[in-house]
Formats: sequence, structure tokens, C-alpha cells
Amino acid sequence: MWVEGEVIERTDWCDNLFSLKIKVDIEPYIAGQFIKLSQVINDKRIGRAYSVVNAPNSDYVEVLAISVLDGLLSPNLQQLKIGDRIEVSGKAAGFMTLEEVPPQGKDLWLLATGTAVGPFISILETPEPWERFENVVLVYGVREAKDLAYKEKLLQLEKRYPNQFKLLFSVTRESYPNALEVRISTALASGEIERRLGLEITAENAQVMLCGNPEMIKDANNILLEKGLAKNLRRAPGQITIEKYW
Repeated sequence: MWVEGEVIERTDWCDNLFSLKIKVDIEPYIAGQFIKLSQVINDKRIGRAYSVVNAPNSDYVEVLAISVLDGLLSPNLQQLKIGDRIEVSGKAAGFMTLEEVPPQGKDLWLLATGTAVGPFISILETPEPWERFENVVLVYGVREAKDLAYKEKLLQLEKRYPNQFKLLFSVTRESYPNALEVRISTALASGEIERRLGLEITAENAQVMLCGNPEMIKDANNILLEKGLAKNLRRAPGQITIEKYW
């Protein structure tokens, strides 16, 4: 079921990376889930999934999107202005939520690339991670510094939880202060991430959520399996929770 929403705010992070805040009445959702946006284009409905960036209990949803040159929907979304209408799925879905993460472990590791940081921002805006875990880690990988959407919001969280939140950026195509200069999986394999943050990823201590491009997911998952962690399944709880972003 589609519900009509209204664009009430937009942010352009760089040429093709943008956020839309859409006032809409949909069913309650869980932090980390996604909704679909759609338009009828040339008499055909085109819908695409986008994670909700804001925390639940709002009368709007916020999404982070990248405009793909030959995309069927994203270039149209990038043209939306405040006051424009867009159709939104009436119910969110997805399992990249803390409800799916087993209760074992004192450290929550969130590893994201690009726009896949969206569901993690939603989770970090809720009380649950701060109440459940001693340490909350976000490793956020992009190609260039201009792609670091919501950087200021994350830095504010770092100030709010100075002893609990550990934030590490990975910028692979240029130098950026205090950031990794290699891919997340490379820094994970070498142990650089753990050394930088002063935390060890173990099956006893860690719950790891991976969200992003399939290559990062595959490589990071294999590295974590070698460390003795196991994929988290409902029938067999583990320490690795995964969502591929395309």
C-alpha cells in the first residue's frame, strides 16, 4: 500500500548524494528498517528501497540516497523540492535492527559503507544501543570526504557519549584527519581498526552489524568468521548480522 507524503526538507551533501525528509503517515517502524519510495514514470510504477535515517516515533521519514546516472528513480528523487509529493510504502520492513541482535556481548560494532550508514544512524538515535552495550563503535567508509553524510551529527554523538561511542571514518581516495586510508575490510584484516579503537573483536565480547556494498560484506564476514565469530541466524544466534545494500 502506498501513502502520499510531502517533502519538507532536503539536504544536498555533494553533487549526487542527498537526503529527503518526507512528512508521511505510515505504520510504526523499528530503527534500522527501510521503506520504499515510488513514482509512476511513463505509466509504470518504479519503487526502490531506502533505509530510514531518523529514529522512530516521528511524523516524517528521512532517507539518504545517491543519484545514479542511469537510475530509473533516483535522478527523479534528486529533483524533488520542498512541497513536492512522493509516494511512500505504508509499512517499513527489514531485519537490520537491534531486535535481531542476540543479547550476548558488551561491544556493538557497526560497519558501513556509503549510504548504508543510514540504518545505523537511526539505531544510534535511539536509547537502546547506549543502554545495552558498554561500547558502541561505528566505522563508516566512503571514497571521498565529501561523501561523509551526517558527519556533524555523528561528531555530536561522539561528544554526547565520549566514553562509550567510538567513531572511525575510512576515506580511501584522499587524506582526511584521523581517518583510515584503506578499505574497511583491509583495516579489519590487518587489525588496524582494533588497534585504533583499543578494542578487540571476539566472539565473547562483540556483536557486529555489517551494512553496505556486497564486496565489503563478503570480505568482512570472512575475516570475522576467521576470528571465530558466527553469522547470526534466528535458528542459530551468532555475532554477525548482515544486510547487503544492493
